[in-house]
Amino acid sequence: MERVYLGLAIVGFLVPNAVTLIESVQTGNILFWADPARTTAELFANRTSAAFALDLFATAVAALLWMTQEAGRVGIRRVWRFWVLTLLFGLGGILPLFLYLRERRLAAGQA
Repeated sequence: MERVYLGLAIVGFLVPNAVTLIESVQTGNILFWADPARTTAELFANRTSAAFALDLFATAVAALLWMTQEAGRVGIRRVWRFWVLTLLFGLGGILPLFLYLRERRLAAGQA
């Protein structure tokens, strides 16, 4: 599973962040943080996008809380890095990265 998680982390980082990079260059709204009013207005432009945004927000909160708990359980230190990376780049690449590191930690504990 390590390779699967690592592959998903790469794809989950590259695919959405390619769009983020284009948006950042074209509008100056770097990583969607430089102009939070614009980001919020576009994120909640209609009920469909709002539903997706709110679902992802709830998922991200649950994932970050689980990662924090699980990091302590399996001995992954500096879990705050995953919180920062998620806020900067989104959950799509960071959750599988955490799962990759978790698998490595679990495998090392069994060796």
